[in-house]
Amino acid sequence: MKTRLTLSLLALFTFVPAALAQEGPPQPGPQHKALAMAEGVWDAKVEGMGPEPATGTSTMKMVLGGFWLEDTFSCDFGGMKFEGRGMTGYDPIKGKYVGTWTDNMSPALMVTEGTYDEKTRTLTMVGDGYDQTGAKVKMRLLTIHKDANTVVFEMHQTGADGKEAKMMTITYTRHVEKPAGKPAQPMK
Repeated sequence: MKTRLTLSLLALFTFVPAALAQEGPPQPGPQHKALAMAEGVWDAKVEGMGPEPATGTSTMKMVLGGFWLEDTFSCDFGGMKFEGRGMTGYDPIKGKYVGTWTDNMSPALMVTEGTYDEKTRTLTMVGDGYDQTGAKVKMRLLTIHKDANTVVFEMHQTGADGKEAKMMTITYTRHVEKPAGKPAQPMK
């Protein structure tokens, strides 16, 4: 057993660096460039999570060598602070986009996978989530790039009756820093 483990480790440390030296490390592809469209700071308007729309902020950046889009989201739902983190990338082995989401209002990690339609500039992800009772439900998430400064996110949930319902819409607009006012001029 010990010999087999030693040989396995020897093979790993001998052949992997040699393979990388010949081909070089993997590089982000066109799928990652599609994800990079979302890099930046975004103002978010959240509808469907309460009687009134809520506002929040999302900071998205490509990380880990340009393979993953990291989303750091925060919002205030009527006095309740909401924070979430997401990672989205492209898995060339599956030939699909993959993602994870977690937040401070759920102990479960949502894992999704899906496709990107270049014509409609829409990323469609599906996966399992949990409803308010803790029951597992099917989720469909749409991220629609309307233009360079507007993105619409929709969350749909399939209920026990098999019918899909839209649960939430977030409209993201690229944050624009307001120019600072001119400094006061001294009186003459």
